[in-house]
Amino acid sequence: MFEHLQEEAAKRDLAPLIVTFYEHPRAALQSDYIPQLLSTIDERKALLSAYGEVLMLPFADIKEFTAAEFIRYLKDRYQVEAIVMGYDHRFGSDRLKHPQEYRSAGMPYGVEVITMGEFIDGEWHVSSTEIRAALENGNIVVANELLGRPYSISGKVVKGNAIGRNIGFPTANIAPDDPHKIIPKCGVYAARVDTPTMDCAPAFVNIGNNPTIGNKEVTIEVHIPSFKGDLYDQHLEIHFERYIREERQFDSLDELREQIKADIDSSLRRDA
Repeated sequence: MFEHLQEEAAKRDLAPLIVTFYEHPRAALQSDYIPQLLSTIDERKALLSAYGEVLMLPFADIKEFTAAEFIRYLKDRYQVEAIVMGYDHRFGSDRLKHPQEYRSAGMPYGVEVITMGEFIDGEWHVSSTEIRAALENGNIVVANELLGRPYSISGKVVKGNAIGRNIGFPTANIAPDDPHKIIPKCGVYAARVDTPTMDCAPAFVNIGNNPTIGNKEVTIEVHIPSFKGDLYDQHLEIHFERYIREERQFDSLDELREQIKADIDSSLRRDA
């Protein structure tokens, strides 16, 4: 879609402008709605900026606008001459349903509204709903394919229970930057991690409550085989690559240690 935006802008000798919002629109309309985000505000802005200027708007300021009023707002304030929108996208408080209605809404202001067709990748209908479902089911490979990039979570390293260190596999316990970012299904994952001193380091991630030691809360723990040192209070970014196995309870810490070693050996052989 964003490549099409660039093409349409080039045809008209215009600069591409991408409009998005600081908050999830549904959260602004429903006080009890808890968003499940695929990207934080900073991540979204960084990703979108590769395709053009990014305009971040407070949704609360424009939520009462009809489609025509919003188009006029973009025309008057940002000199917009054409709008490219997704095949199932809707905007405006009047919730127009058909592409022709949006085209008609833009005509009085000289704004052409272009509706994209549905994007299908093989058997998948590419949408945020499909991506969220893939993450919730641990289908990282599918989620990454639909996203066009590895799904990532960034956060600060906080104090954990040090069990990993005690059994020879020290882990960094991550507190996500945004609590609304989707956490993939509990289990063990192969990943790449960016640290302040390393980029794309091979890593293994455990998401869950560590049933062998009886944690109550779900945690995100990262083991980086090549890293030596202290990561407390550092900022890490995890790029998920594939799901390895479900989290399960072991009869002893020795059994857990052997399983972790087997996970790492198996994953490294696969990557070799």
